[in-house]
Amino acid sequence: MPIVVELDVMLARRKMKSRELAEKIGISEVNLSLLKSGKVKGIRFETLSRICAALDCQPGDLLTYVPGPEPDGPEGSD
Repeated sequence: MPIVVELDVMLARRKMKSRELAEKIGISEVNLSLLKSGKVKGIRFETLSRICAALDCQPGDLLTYVPGPEPDGPEGSD
């Protein structure tokens, strides 16, 4: 996927644990873990906004675009 989630980097910079962030923004640790690992297909702007507020950062601090081959079609198949 060409979008890389760098939430773990920002957590380390802010010296905050995933558990603490999950509590602050009102999502489960499991969902936060899935987001950190990039195993989600999307994120709500509301959730992104809460993360940015809790970590005092911008969305661009959390998401990076890495160019590469795009999958064919919506699910990567013909």
